[in-house]
Amino acid sequence: MLDSKPVISQVQELQLILHDIHAEGMTLSESFQVAAIIEKLPRAWKDFKNYLKHKRQEMNVEELIVRLRIKEDNRNSERRLFTPNVAKANVVEHGDKYNVKRKPRSSGKDSKLGAWKGTFK
Repeated sequence: MLDSKPVISQVQELQLILHDIHAEGMTLSESFQVAAIIEKLPRAWKDFKNYLKHKRQEMNVEELIVRLRIKEDNRNSERRLFTPNVAKANVVEHGDKYNVKRKPRSSGKDSKLGAWKGTFK
């Protein structure tokens, strides 16, 4: 299976192939069909594939398709929430008070009292 194409549509194509095989008079057990579909899942589904392989109870094709549809819907909704092209960072911009050049301060008594010199005469 391909990562670029929806999994459910690919499973439906496999079902058509399995139906054609059955129409020819050949029989395949349901557990073989389920195992074949699970094995054909794309690489991006590796974790879910391992989960399905290690399940204890057997499932039929319909149950597998329901699980795949739920998983695909969840993956699609997660993709809609996370859009990698949009930056999601808080940007802090400093206002004009930081860009204004300040007068250099001179040290000493005279500089502190410079504004008061004329008033004490």
